Amino acid sequence: MRSTYHELLEMMPQQVEQGEQQPEGYYPLKLTMDEAVIHGRYYPAEQARQAAIWVGGVGGDWDSPAQDLYPLLCHELTKAGIASLRIRYRQPTDLEASIMDVLAGVRYLQDQGIETIALIGHSFGGAVVIQAAAQSLTVRTVVTLATQSYGTEAVPELATRCSLLLLHGTADPILPFHCSEQVHQRALDPKQLILYPDAGHRLDEVADQVYLTVHGWLLEQLNSELF
Repeated sequence: MRSTYHELLEMMPQQVEQGEQQPEGYYPLKLTMDEAVIHGRYYPAEQARQAAIWVGGVGGDWDSPAQDLYPLLCHELTKAGIASLRIRYRQPTDLEASIMDVLAGVRYLQDQGIETIALIGHSFGGAVVIQAAAQSLTVRTVVTLATQSYGTEAVPELATRCSLLLLHGTADPILPFHCSEQVHQRALDPKQLILYPDAGHRLDEVADQVYLTVHGWLLEQLNSELF
């Protein structure tokens, strides 16, 4: 990215509008920075100091892989005192704008007293969260699901302070699993790559396994000491 994280902070949302809690447990958010409006869904946890941000792919909206993995884990993690924020991209095919959207979410969480953050992204969102993590010292771990390799050049910058988990299906017809292998090869420790035989791009075939893996990873990484 052309801007540094400190420069981006100056453009972060100064206005926050929070709607009424929905039956699914989240509060609709509208984060405004300049003329840009970013929509989110916030799942608060009592006295939370840890949180996760979840983003989808180029389809935008509230897309989730692995059979509604995102809303399911957003709800479940609140029981462990971990808040969650889902972000809807303003421009879901624009990498830099989408990184800004995630960083706006990071700023919001920091304003809520959150000290450590996990970023989770599917497909195009994998590049988004890797780039955003490279811009924020608050991010402790990154999880990608069927990530693209384009736009992930910053992955070595995560080393020593931010762990990386990559999940990919070997039968992915959209982004071959070699994309995650390439990112894993460039990344430094701590890192882990898990390939699921015969699973497709959305990982729906192994949704239960992905749920348990991501849930366990986030609990472990967000509660671990600094590397």
